Amino acid sequence: MVSPVGFAAQASLLAVRVWPSQEYTRITLEGSGTLRYNHMLVQGPDRLVVDLEGVQLNSVLQSLPSKVLDSDPYIRLIRAGQNRPGVVRVVVELKAPINPQVFTLAPVGDYGHRLVLDLHPTEEHDPLLALIMKDSPLDAAAGDTAQSSAQASTANTRPAPEERSTARRAEPNVKRLFTVVLDPGHGGEDPGAIGRAGSYEKNVTLSIARRLKRKIDAESNMRAVLTRDGDYFVPLGQRVTRARRVRADLFVSIHADAFVKPEANGSSVYVLSERGATSTAARWLAQKENDADLVGGVNLARQDGHIARTLLDLSQTATINDSLKLGRAMLGEIGGINRLHKSDVEQAGFAVLKAPDIPSVLVETAFISNPQEERRLNDEAYQDKMANALLRGIKRYFEANPPAGPARVAQLG
Repeated sequence: MVSPVGFAAQASLLAVRVWPSQEYTRITLEGSGTLRYNHMLVQGPDRLVVDLEGVQLNSVLQSLPSKVLDSDPYIRLIRAGQNRPGVVRVVVELKAPINPQVFTLAPVGDYGHRLVLDLHPTEEHDPLLALIMKDSPLDAAAGDTAQSSAQASTANTRPAPEERSTARRAEPNVKRLFTVVLDPGHGGEDPGAIGRAGSYEKNVTLSIARRLKRKIDAESNMRAVLTRDGDYFVPLGQRVTRARRVRADLFVSIHADAFVKPEANGSSVYVLSERGATSTAARWLAQKENDADLVGGVNLARQDGHIARTLLDLSQTATINDSLKLGRAMLGEIGGINRLHKSDVEQAGFAVLKAPDIPSVLVETAFISNPQEERRLNDEAYQDKMANALLRGIKRYFEANPPAGPARVAQLG
C-alpha cells in the first residue's frame, strides 16, 4: 500500500483556476500526478464537497477563495482545509442547485494532470434557444434596445373593439431573417495560440466575434448568435450542435493562426474537405484546431452519440459547395484589409465545420505568431476592419445565394 506521503509526492497541487459563465462554471485543479478524489452534493445550504486523497494543503489550494468572482452565477465561495492526514477537503458553497460533472484529464500541452469540476445548472441555461423560443417572430427579430422593445409592444397591442373589421385581414408580410452563428475559437482552459507578446487567441477571436455580431444585428434582415460570449470552454461538437439548434443559415468560426516560424503572415479561409486536406499546412492546422477538445477538457463519459454521428457525417457535398462560395466571398473582402496567406479557399477535416446542413467556414484572421500581425490583431481599428470585411462577405454570399425555405426566426414587415 502506498502511503499518503507517497501520494503527496506524486500529486502536489500546481495550479487552480475558475472559469465562470452563465452556461456553467468550471473549476480546474492541476496536479503533478493523477488526482484521486471523491465528491458529494450536500444540501442545506447547497454545497459540493470534494475530498482530494494523497495531497497536502498548500498555498495553491489556499488561494482558491481568491479565484471566485462576486459575479459568478453558481459559486458563493470556495474553501479548502486539511480534513485528515493525506486528505484535503474542498468545499464549494453554491448560490443555486447544480448538476456537477467531475472528471480527470490526462496531461496535454502545457497542462499536467487535471481534475475538472463543471457546475451546470439543474435547468440548463441556453441563450441560443432563446433566439427561437420567443413569443412571436417579431420578438425574435427584435434586439434588446428600448426601441425594439417599444416596437414589439406596439405590434402586440390588440386594436380596440370598435376598430375591428369583419373583412378578411391581410396576411402579414413576413421577411426571412438570416441567422448567422459566430464561433469565437478556443476559450477557458484552451487559450488557443499565444503570441510572442503574450496575446491569447481566445481573447482576440471573442473581441472580433462580438464586433461582427453587433454589425450583423444592425442589419434589418440578419441576426447573429455567439457559440460563447465569455472566457469559457465549449467543446467542438457542442459548437456544431448549437448552430443546428438555432437552424443557422451560416456558421463562421473565427481564429488567429500560428506557425513555428514568426515570419508567416496573412489571412486565410478554410472549409471542410471530404477527400483530405488541400495542403500540408491545411492538414496541420486542422489537426491543431481539432485538438482543442483535448486542451480545453471534454468529459468523454458525457458525449452524446448523436453528436459523434454528426461529426462523422461527411456526406455533405452540397453543403461544402455552399461553404466554398461563402469562403470565396469572404476571402475577396479580407484581401482588401490584409495580405492573403493563400489566395484560394483551402480545405481540411476541421471538426467544427462538420454540420451536415449548414454552410460553414473557418477564418484565420491573421498570424498571432507574427509580431507585426499580433499587434494588428490587438488593435481595435483592425478588429473593426476585419469585422466589416466578414460582414461584407456574408452579405455578398446571401445576395448571390439566398437560403431556400422558411426559417424558424422571421421578421414581420
